Amino acid sequence: MTTASPPGETISARRDAPGPYSGTGLVPRHRHRLLVLLTALALLLAMSVLSLMVGARAIAPGTVWDALFHFDGSLDEHAMVRELRLPRTVIGLVVGAALGLCGALIQAFTRNPLADPGVLGVNAGAGFAVTFAVGVLGITDPARFVWFALAGAFALTVIVYTLGSLGSDRATPVKLTLAGVALTAVFSGLTSALTLKSLATLDIMRFWGVGSIGGRGLDILPVALPLIGAGIVLGLLSARALNALALGDDSARALGVRLGTTRACVVLAVTLLAGTGVAVAGPIAFVGLMVPHVVRWFTGPDQRWILPLTLVVAPAFLLAADIVGRVVLPSGELRVGLVTALVGAPVLIALVRRRNVSGL
Repeated sequence: MTTASPPGETISARRDAPGPYSGTGLVPRHRHRLLVLLTALALLLAMSVLSLMVGARAIAPGTVWDALFHFDGSLDEHAMVRELRLPRTVIGLVVGAALGLCGALIQAFTRNPLADPGVLGVNAGAGFAVTFAVGVLGITDPARFVWFALAGAFALTVIVYTLGSLGSDRATPVKLTLAGVALTAVFSGLTSALTLKSLATLDIMRFWGVGSIGGRGLDILPVALPLIGAGIVLGLLSARALNALALGDDSARALGVRLGTTRACVVLAVTLLAGTGVAVAGPIAFVGLMVPHVVRWFTGPDQRWILPLTLVVAPAFLLAADIVGRVVLPSGELRVGLVTALVGAPVLIALVRRRNVSGL
């Protein structure tokens, strides 16, 4: 005859059971995740320093320190650090964090581990709006691209969300994904038509469209930082609700999650992050797809850890790709959007071929 275990004993046994991602028990798992976070922070710091040092002309760490804190405008190396590499590094940190968190939010929101910021049409809307501003309105100031990109991203996201909400079952991940993919194809075609219509537009957009964090000034940050900051706050506040949504809509409702409010917050966060990131650096691919996967390998499916860790790992990856792009060619440099695509394509193939894709 078997006797049922008391509820308290059952809960205790579950907590002490071996964890799937580290050690044994709840505390070791949290220690493991904390160690991963500290390692990621150290990696981010290392990539930031290397971004200031490495390039067509290597600069010693001591010279970088002097350029930052004891600037001498008469020295070429000091000017190179302060005027070229420091803005590039700062923009890489900001854009990398925006694109990485955006990808993590979309994957959790759509419950699709292979989703990225392009799935909801955000990148297509931003790209079309910027192309319209350049080709039709004649605007060439990158600082003004932000508002057009944000407006285009927001408009297309609203259209996707509206189309995905039609029907009795309202907005579902599958319907939102299908609507996003369809409208992305339409607006990508319109963007290509506008670009090919004018040689001047083509000349500007062929550089912006590849994706780069070089050649941008810090003057764009006063506009971009508040928008990205608002997106980051909204995204992080949605972590607990996204954990509940992973169990299904009915379970999430039973746990007290307001599905409409959560989805609206996530869509708004994705719009702010992707729209602003695309406006600043152009459409940089695979950052939002790859980094959340790598993070989930170390943290498991808990969005409360995935989202903040992605904020650290994504800019480190983007800076590393930018550093590689500076030194891989004998002369000149390879833009970071091309480097992330070259790295991301084989990773995407590996993810598709895996039997067990990272859980959401």
